[in-house]
Amino acid sequence: MQNDDATITPSLPVDSGLPAELDPKQFAFLVVDNDPAHARAMTESLERVGYRCDVATAGPDGKRMLEQNTYDVIITDLVMNDVDGMQILSLARQLLPEAQVIMVTGHATVTKAVEAMQLGAFNFLEKPITPARLRAIAAKAVEAVQLKQTNLELRRRLDEKFGFEGIVFASVQMQQLIDRLKRIAPTDATVLITGESGTGKEMIARAIHQNSPRKNKRMVALNVRAVSENLVESELFGHVRGSFTDAVTDREGAFQYADGGTLFLDEVGDMPMSTQIKLLRVLEEHQITRVGDNKSIKVNVRLVSATNRPLEQMITDGQFRNDLYFRLKVVTVHLPPLRDRRDDIVPLMDHFRKQFIRRHNHGPCNFTPTVTRKFYSYDWPGNIRQLRNFVETMVVLDTDGKLDVDDLPPELTDEPGLGTASASTFSGTEILVPGEVPTSNLSTGLIGKTMDDIERWAIEETLKMTAGNREEAAKILDIGARTLYRKLDKYRQEQE
Repeated sequence: MQNDDATITPSLPVDSGLPAELDPKQFAFLVVDNDPAHARAMTESLERVGYRCDVATAGPDGKRMLEQNTYDVIITDLVMNDVDGMQILSLARQLLPEAQVIMVTGHATVTKAVEAMQLGAFNFLEKPITPARLRAIAAKAVEAVQLKQTNLELRRRLDEKFGFEGIVFASVQMQQLIDRLKRIAPTDATVLITGESGTGKEMIARAIHQNSPRKNKRMVALNVRAVSENLVESELFGHVRGSFTDAVTDREGAFQYADGGTLFLDEVGDMPMSTQIKLLRVLEEHQITRVGDNKSIKVNVRLVSATNRPLEQMITDGQFRNDLYFRLKVVTVHLPPLRDRRDDIVPLMDHFRKQFIRRHNHGPCNFTPTVTRKFYSYDWPGNIRQLRNFVETMVVLDTDGKLDVDDLPPELTDEPGLGTASASTFSGTEILVPGEVPTSNLSTGLIGKTMDDIERWAIEETLKMTAGNREEAAKILDIGARTLYRKLDKYRQEQE
């Protein structure tokens, strides 16, 4: 290995060739070469840049170090005794799939090095190796590692955001729905999601896609209601130049763009009858014909659709095709309105509170018990979307760290805006403010009970209302958190 570092002023650092945002010290290298002098020369050249390096001067040592440590880049000689470079490559692919492997080879083994690249090696260095060439290849390998790590982080965030773990709920209804979705997602069945506006239908569609074998392909969302009626067909299937007045170029439609992935059609009940016929044909034949074209194009797309309209009634009224309806609803998922799953309200409040604190760079703030009760008893005609908007408004308006009545939007400050649902609607819980006397049938059952029984009932029902949040329950009950913990521990011991 030739040494060109002598031309560099010792007091100045050697250029790593990395982008400014990447620090060489963050990356660990393993150099495996059964020629100790050659291994030492490569290591010194890399360490001078700032990379952290381990050295193995025999294949078995390199194998052992791979099994015991984590590396970002492995540089290995191809020809070694006992354990050669191909075996090091295979082990690295198995143990460290995000790492990059660079092969070092003589002229006679270049063909073998190319074969190694086909098996997953990043690149190869042909002897003799100059420090400049070594660092250039090392920098490219490090950038590739960083890109892999970034992609993995993005995918992790996607899984968190759109996976089932990212769905915020506490109610039994939603738990049952999630269990159903986990069975649906791995299949290729078409899915129809029903529910009122604002219940989170697109979020459910994305969770289905993100947990399906198609997750590495596109999910394309198209809101049928948002597209002009005469353009729906073009948006779905594409068009060719000159097929209508504004068609100045060829254009892919949503089906072709989503090929291999998932197409989500929101508000499918608003689709024109003429387009419904063509959509049915696409679902049956798995091929599309662009507007103005005669040639068919094969597509492989999973269709997930959603509607807040009563499709059965629309079929009766002649506004929706019966055959398309049954083709869309191979599997049906119904999202209940928020007023029917009130146990999800408090967890959603807390989730959106944290989200908007981060987004608006706001200081810490928390809901007061009064506001929690108002949110819990409100009927939420706009469902989760409305709750989300209310929480954002409150966080933006807050000035004292307490999300209290003075921060509420008008809909919740006016008493007529509050729901009038019975106790049974609240999963057996009637929301009481201090000084009120419960009047529901449930409270009638408490007459003649001991004060301990009544107190236990109040604690357990308040915990249901707060989705198990003990600190929040203690605030609403106006008792200390320690007192609440002590009583819960007592109840647990009584059950054992």
